[in-house]
Amino acid sequence: MLEAVPMSHSRTVQTRLVLPPDTNHMNSIFGGKVLAYIDEIAAIISMKHAKMETVTASFDSVDFFSPIRSGEIMEVEGLVSATGRTSMEVYIRVSSLNIETKERKLTTESFVTMVAVDGEGKPQLVAPVYAETEEEKRLFESSPQRRAHRKAKREMPHSFF
Repeated sequence: MLEAVPMSHSRTVQTRLVLPPDTNHMNSIFGGKVLAYIDEIAAIISMKHAKMETVTASFDSVDFFSPIRSGEIMEVEGLVSATGRTSMEVYIRVSSLNIETKERKLTTESFVTMVAVDGEGKPQLVAPVYAETEEEKRLFESSPQRRAHRKAKREMPHSFF
């Protein structure tokens, strides 16, 4: 068994300026662009935690709350919120900052499952995490319900239409 590490060990923040090529006809960032940034930071966060390569197993949830407009600053932040034997649940939140109005908004929240793998793609053990702050405790304590939901989804029959 690997030694537990604090959730803060994997905390990562990326800051970006939203520019016109990033936006749609409504002058807000494309949702797919936000998803790409979430996937990228989830990989970085999980690799920091696992100290090895990781792959995306699932986007468990993505909730868009408000748009990010061209010219606003976008912050994408996250950490490993829970672990299994080889998997990591990564919590990510995206916020925007309007420089003119000074308004800061939560725009997106997401949970992504990442799996640590070796060079041949075989799953590898990851260290458990522990919470230090109240926010981390809330995320950690609510993780069993999300894990049960993921498991139930995997067990559901799939249809194409």
